[in-house]
Amino acid sequence: MGLVEMLEKAVKMGGSDIFFIPGAPVEVKVNNDMIPLTDERLMPDSSKELVDEMYQLARRDPDLLSKDGDDDFSFAIINVSRFRCNAYRQRGTVAAICRIINFEMPDPEERHIPPQVMELAKLRNGMVLVTGPAGSGKSTTLACIVDRINSTRSAHIVTIEDPIEYLHKHKKSLVSQREIPQDASTFYRALRASLRQAPDVIMLGEMRDLETIHTAITAAETGHLLLSSLHTIGAAKTIDRIIDTFPAEQQTQIRVQLSMVLKAVVSQRLVPTTDGKREAVFELMTVNNAIQNLIRDGRTHQIDNAIYGGTSKDMISMDSELLRLYKAGRITKDIAVAYAVNPDTLSKRLI
Repeated sequence: MGLVEMLEKAVKMGGSDIFFIPGAPVEVKVNNDMIPLTDERLMPDSSKELVDEMYQLARRDPDLLSKDGDDDFSFAIINVSRFRCNAYRQRGTVAAICRIINFEMPDPEERHIPPQVMELAKLRNGMVLVTGPAGSGKSTTLACIVDRINSTRSAHIVTIEDPIEYLHKHKKSLVSQREIPQDASTFYRALRASLRQAPDVIMLGEMRDLETIHTAITAAETGHLLLSSLHTIGAAKTIDRIIDTFPAEQQTQIRVQLSMVLKAVVSQRLVPTTDGKREAVFELMTVNNAIQNLIRDGRTHQIDNAIYGGTSKDMISMDSELLRLYKAGRITKDIAVAYAVNPDTLSKRLI
């Protein structure tokens, strides 16, 4: 079975990820279950051939993998799907994991993205962060917000991604999509250049270093809407992560700046459901005067209480959403407690 045939089969099975790891069969993850695609184990030479073919499909230089030991890229197969891949070296062999991404833009309702999160597309300036662990659907949520902007108003949207996952057509807006390192060498360089490209909205795939974070805050300060993601869980930890990136002598000033430009933090996780699937659960912190004061004064440890005590119009707490799913029979008590921000408090409510 060739690479394209494997990918086609995985898509038809409704898979989410395909694993090409030497020493094991090629496997596809379907609703959290690992299902073999091949009967025989993948040998190192065969694995390298498959990865080389992925690079050919992506029209990408395989030396990037040889140089750094791992590499992110994407490619598409007509009438099948798009694939976001991470190739890497392990134990002297080459392996790869491919995430299946549909050509169609995701439906926010099908992905259980709350209406309050989609309302963030109406913002005209400031910073919106989407956070969560790897594989929790951050890129999908960002793509949905970008598509809502693209569909509802006239703007120039610049996306900076590594790699590009969803292809945005020009609708009411113009969309420029730049991929790292194909179109620009680094996130920082592409972000800095974007400020000279008359953007209304900048979607930065990830804020990875101090220079990029500092430039992102500046972009949000100068009248742009800046959308980005971080691998953090919860609004408080997200803010602490940003502040801690800077030297101690700059942190007070950054707290002030961040309190002024940050508009919202969306945190999401995928939780196992009772039917064997996974569903996204969201937390939303909308920055109001109280939150601004907590950020500016360094009292981020009080943010969770502010979210929990906020109104449903501007705040969504993770624990309240877990409770809702439990009462609806979508998740078990153990899962609700395991993913809770305050497990002890939630346990008392799960009766």
